[in-house]
Amino acid sequence: MRHIDILLTGELDGGRETFTHSDLRVVFHRWKSQGPLPLMEGQPWAFVDWVLPDMSGLELCRRLRCADALGQNAHITMILEEDDAETKRRALRAGADDYIMGPLDRGALLDRVLSVQLPEHDAPARMLKLGDLSLDLAALQARWRERALILMPNELRLLRYLMEQPGHVFSRQQLITALGKHDQPIDERTVDAWVSRLRRALRDVGAGSPLRTVRSLGYVLDRP
Repeated sequence: MRHIDILLTGELDGGRETFTHSDLRVVFHRWKSQGPLPLMEGQPWAFVDWVLPDMSGLELCRRLRCADALGQNAHITMILEEDDAETKRRALRAGADDYIMGPLDRGALLDRVLSVQLPEHDAPARMLKLGDLSLDLAALQARWRERALILMPNELRLLRYLMEQPGHVFSRQQLITALGKHDQPIDERTVDAWVSRLRRALRDVGAGSPLRTVRSLGYVLDRP
């Protein structure tokens, strides 16, 4: 099944429930431009508003294109406020793949997704490594050296997200936003429970305490 992760910089009329059609699954994420990217399982597609609270949509588009492989491979659609030829040219020069007139609703967005054939990119790395800690995304198995960590699915997702951005401090609310599911609300105590179980699994295999609490800020997975 094809899987597309939609990044939205604004609200979406019609809701952000997951959409499934034939062999396509579309998952929606509300994303603040200054915040960390959510955990994504498929190909990223960003719908970027022309005007944002903290920067222009053009600047955000440029930043995505200069980011890591995730931003470079994302399909970017600029949401325009005016049907103006020069505005369209500026969006494309900034790195957008295409554009659509706002305001955007769920029906218009899904029409665009279903009508565009995305180019094939190299498959993302299926193995994450951070020192002696590794995570095989295909087998859903984490190891410290040769010892397997015993993890439940939620702790595995948390470990993956932290390994993808080592050294970055995440607040509990950021982790809730990144890892949350629309049909399964998460609160801060649940995040603390995940962290506690992940720490225990790391200690059990001799990995020590790389998952550190930063007082008043949140959690960080230290680089080796």
